[in-house]
Amino acid sequence: MDTAPSATHDSTGSSPSARSRRKVATAAALASAVEWYDYFVFGIAAALVLGDAFFPSGSEAAGVLASFATFAVGFLARPIGGVIAGHLGDRRGRKPMLVLALTVMGLATTGIGLLPSYDAIGLAAPVLLVVLRIVQGIAVGAQWGGAMLMATEYAPEGKRGLYGSFVQLGVPIGVMTANSVFLVAGAVTDERAFGTWGWRIPFLVGVLVLVLAWYVHTRVEETPEYRKAERELAAEEKAAAARRSPLRSILRHHLGTVLLAGGSFAVNTATFYILITGVLDYSTRSLHMERTSVLTLTLLVSLTQLALIPAAAALSDRIGRLRVYAAGAVGLLLWAIPMFLLIDTASLLWMAVGTFIGSCFLSIMYGPQAALFAELFTPEMRYTGASLGYQISAILGGGLAPFLMVLLLEASGTSMSVAAYIMVLSVIALASIRLLARRAAGRPGLSR
Repeated sequence: MDTAPSATHDSTGSSPSARSRRKVATAAALASAVEWYDYFVFGIAAALVLGDAFFPSGSEAAGVLASFATFAVGFLARPIGGVIAGHLGDRRGRKPMLVLALTVMGLATTGIGLLPSYDAIGLAAPVLLVVLRIVQGIAVGAQWGGAMLMATEYAPEGKRGLYGSFVQLGVPIGVMTANSVFLVAGAVTDERAFGTWGWRIPFLVGVLVLVLAWYVHTRVEETPEYRKAERELAAEEKAAAARRSPLRSILRHHLGTVLLAGGSFAVNTATFYILITGVLDYSTRSLHMERTSVLTLTLLVSLTQLALIPAAAALSDRIGRLRVYAAGAVGLLLWAIPMFLLIDTASLLWMAVGTFIGSCFLSIMYGPQAALFAELFTPEMRYTGASLGYQISAILGGGLAPFLMVLLLEASGTSMSVAAYIMVLSVIALASIRLLARRAAGRPGLSR
């Protein structure tokens, strides 16, 4: 496992100014937030309305399963985006791939908002929905590595975890914004209008991501670490580097690290999507709770992550990434059953307690994750390696989690089956972290 220090010099050899670092960190965080907003509105819509609009059937559960399957397709496409952007990002730069990812996501999300329903164009509607969801998946797979590296490779010495957490904040910000826009759309429409056109409003708002893409393209510099690596390669082995594939190097020499990274994070992505989409469907369809109340609860729980994620990341700068990371995985293992016992009460208060504590453990893992994954690989293959690890975890955990939750609930009749699923992934995470810790022995930042 390779690690590297935080960026300390820009392309001229001087240290980047505090203002430059703040500008890049802010741009990376905003890029992450708007990208995840576009991605999350699909998950919320899948739980609330896409089944009826694009997959009509006699069974309500079957419609939800179909829409969640489409939701999962986006996760299957994410490694494609990670591989393409990783290869080009390691050879052409972090910024161009981030701009491209933002542009593609904005166009795909807007397209979903404009897509006619099954009643209007028949089978073409779900087919086009799946295609656009695949494009969304490719875009978000490409985005995370670019935004994460823009932040961490500009970080001052000893603060890579904190700077990486700014990108991670895009997730709760995206969730909060998506839930807020859906709440507004629901408030200004009645039930019939919401099912017909009101759900489209959050998707059409996603076109604003194109404005941010323009800003990053025109106002943000390439990272110092990439420029340094580029100069060194040009001076030492330019001809050989032109023929080398970062993906080939990762698969040949670092595949174990990629798989362990994916295994360590799958429980986080699975639990997260269970809480923001699976529980939304479960609570409204099976527990008969109010949609607006559950959306508001999700928004408020996400708000607490804005403080917890950077706090966990800053702690990892002091005591090591893997220690903090493992603590979050242990928490998810121990809390899975109590969390669903509280959700099953159908009480908004007890659901808030259960999901809030679960969200705390998610934040403890998510805070140091960007810096941890960046430090697993050297700069010339970092975009590829970190993106692959993250997107593998998204397939193993997040993409299938809401779909599997519905299947488990239908088959078992109890939410304890979903809790058991989270516990199994937690054990896999702890085993992966243990193996990563052995590889990281004696290396700064990861394990102390």
